[in-house]
Amino acid sequence: MNADTLRFATAGSVDDGKSTLVGRLLYDSRSVLADQLEAVARASRTATPDLALLTDGLRAEREQGITIDVAYRYFATPRRRFILADSPGHVQYTRNMVTGTSTADLVVILVDARNGVVEQTRRHAAIAALLRVPHVVLAVNKMDLVGYAETAFAPIADEFTAYASALGVPQVTAVPISALVGDNIVESSAAMQWYDGPTVLEHLETVRARHDPAHAQGRFPVQYVIRPGTAEHPDYRGYAGQIAAGVFRVGDAVTVLPSGRTSTLTGIDLLGRPVDEARAPQSVTLLLADDIDIARGDLIVPSTEAPTTSQDVEATVCHVADTPLTVGLRVLIKHTTRTVRARVEEIPSRLGPDDLSQRPEPGQLLANDIGRIRLRAAEPLALDAYADCRGTGSFLLIDPADGTTLAAGMALAGSPDPGRP
Repeated sequence: MNADTLRFATAGSVDDGKSTLVGRLLYDSRSVLADQLEAVARASRTATPDLALLTDGLRAEREQGITIDVAYRYFATPRRRFILADSPGHVQYTRNMVTGTSTADLVVILVDARNGVVEQTRRHAAIAALLRVPHVVLAVNKMDLVGYAETAFAPIADEFTAYASALGVPQVTAVPISALVGDNIVESSAAMQWYDGPTVLEHLETVRARHDPAHAQGRFPVQYVIRPGTAEHPDYRGYAGQIAAGVFRVGDAVTVLPSGRTSTLTGIDLLGRPVDEARAPQSVTLLLADDIDIARGDLIVPSTEAPTTSQDVEATVCHVADTPLTVGLRVLIKHTTRTVRARVEEIPSRLGPDDLSQRPEPGQLLANDIGRIRLRAAEPLALDAYADCRGTGSFLLIDPADGTTLAAGMALAGSPDPGRP
């Protein structure tokens, strides 16, 4: 993703106005096509178009008036491109929020100005902290229903900022809004002249996206080995894939994991032409000086930035399947392009959903539970800590019997030493 693209997610309790906020953002930034608006007007139950219908696309959502699935939308302004995920607020859809927020640079958490910070607000802040989202916007919505009073906004902003900071959220920006009316969404509100901060869109356009993968250590998961075997390219051997993190330059000494074999990067092909360097998240083909046994799932890294490989994995996971995750369960770990067999060795704790506190020895993890687990893989994995690199610090647990996704994992630093009995 280019540096001028911001990925962000929305979250909030039921009826806090998430979908209306997103609809207002799309509508006021002129990112809605005329036929889309006409369809929404036909589906609305009132004379005024219900902008929430721009994202609540499922029939079940419209019938219940809630958000169930994660609705992705793409739009742009002259200053930046955006990918947004409107995430559900119900506790039973925690796994959906984790999905929508896992790749976000920023999350907008809505609260109702009449209700303030509630349990779901704390849960959403905790998930944002767990997923290392660098920027959180607290959108205090429905200010029109409390007379646009600063005395209603300030205590909520102070309480949430203190709570999020204690969880480790690095930056919180609080904005008083009315998604229904449009106050402080795209245009500044004349009704709240006491507020001199940015509108929601202004902040989205100017905030610095921390998750530029090109600034991390070099990581290149091999997706495909290219061997044309033609008269024109009889000896061509290239390793194709997408750079997950960092920068690769011709002449770099590289290491192939998990084998540990080393070579030198002699060429980089990008869109059919040679280049001297490439960076995440570009898709390229790497050429090496030596004919090494490399296959899909191997990881090419600069030799000076090689991670430690281990068969033992300690991680935080969000369990997404309806069947429990139990000790002894045999699973598949899908890490980048590599999939290996593994076994759940231990489930030391389940995390409190609203404060990330440790609840020891839960015995199992149920759907929407977040917990710590230890795995033993059949083959070594080159996992980074999720806090250092999202792309190579995350993985999926898969049911080997039917391919069902069981859990989404985030590797912790300081995994057990390789070769543990």
